[in-house]
Amino acid sequence: MVNYFNREIETAPLKKIEEIQLERLKNILRYVNEKIPFYQKLFKENNLNVEKLNSLDELKNLPFTTKSVLRDNYPFNLFAIPLSEVVEIHASSGTTGKLTVVGYTKNDIKLWSEVMARSLVCAGVGKDDIIQNAYGYGLFTGGLGVHYGALEIGATVIPISAGGTKRQLMIMQDFKSTVLTCTPSYSLYMAEEAKDMGIDPRKTTIRIGILGAEPWSEGMRKQIEKEWNMLALDIYGLSEIIGPGVAMECEGKNGLHVWADHFLPEVINPETGEVLEEGKEGELVLTTLTKEALPLIRYRTGDIVTMTKEECPYCKRTMPRISKIKGRIDDMLIIRGVNVFPSQIETVLMKIPEVAPHYQLVVTREKHLDKLEVRVEVTEETFSDEVKKLEELEKKVMDEIESTLGLSVEVKLVEPKSIERSMGKAKRVIDMRKI
Repeated sequence: MVNYFNREIETAPLKKIEEIQLERLKNILRYVNEKIPFYQKLFKENNLNVEKLNSLDELKNLPFTTKSVLRDNYPFNLFAIPLSEVVEIHASSGTTGKLTVVGYTKNDIKLWSEVMARSLVCAGVGKDDIIQNAYGYGLFTGGLGVHYGALEIGATVIPISAGGTKRQLMIMQDFKSTVLTCTPSYSLYMAEEAKDMGIDPRKTTIRIGILGAEPWSEGMRKQIEKEWNMLALDIYGLSEIIGPGVAMECEGKNGLHVWADHFLPEVINPETGEVLEEGKEGELVLTTLTKEALPLIRYRTGDIVTMTKEECPYCKRTMPRISKIKGRIDDMLIIRGVNVFPSQIETVLMKIPEVAPHYQLVVTREKHLDKLEVRVEVTEETFSDEVKKLEELEKKVMDEIESTLGLSVEVKLVEPKSIERSMGKAKRVIDMRKI
């Protein structure tokens, strides 16, 4: 049975959604032009009169906001309100240089709770569920985002945060958790640890996994569902926009529903900035329509997706749907002129049963020529095979990757559990080039 948190808006006709978007877009443009010096200056430099915007199509005439803008205005210069009205501050993790700082008013927290509640219900979560929230709490938005949504729908939330895997598994068994929220790579690590402890992850009470914060392939989904005997669904968000809860897959697994009455999505050509037709692959751009503390206009996410505005055949939601993230502009490697995303290689590896879903891409440069080495773990059963079989497997992996990418790579098979595990986002790329 399909449930909704806010059925009226989640299934509203597209025309109605676009009317709401236009009204809110006009309001947010006036708001940022009045409250944020950066946007005042940006609109003035581009000779833009935001009062004259009369259609959603005119959004394409506005300039983009990039992550570097947030870092350049560190820590609070992009806030639209005084710090005395900010009730919560988060910051991005794992980046070089300055952190990306985001703030929330009381109304922003209500908004976040609402879109996360929609996301949880979209995934099939209800008030009788027990959510084991293994996203990190703290400056990272993952943990608290799920927490707020769980409170909104009345589910029981266990704020266990990331790490402490043996303790996680004990609590999962003792508390009878039914929903697991974490990164996809950590869910596989937990399954590994469970088996080492003599626990069959397939026999736990977990029925749904809400997994995000890193791109993951359909092959990895199948692996996770096989290991856990659960429904594994993708959630999307980013701190700059709100945190988790920007978009969510329903049980139909037919794209992630963007809560477009609050976050206006576009897909652009990342090189030219041109807005692409529906169904074309490009970079996701988001405009926040209702945020108070840190509203952003045409924010370039760096995430590669396709988008459709067709009604979902499974749940009948009418919000736009984006594909699973196919890769990131800044994760993209250019190896001898070929664009390579880790997710492309992951898709190949997941089709080969003799290797495990743990890998790293190591990039080096020798005599001005880039080399890509794919390090991938073999399964326990394969590791005990004779050398000749391992050599054959290595060649098989190499050939499959070359066939997919049109690029020759080196493959190094490594023993099980030798690639470092992460409690959060998996580190897939090691770039050793001195560029």
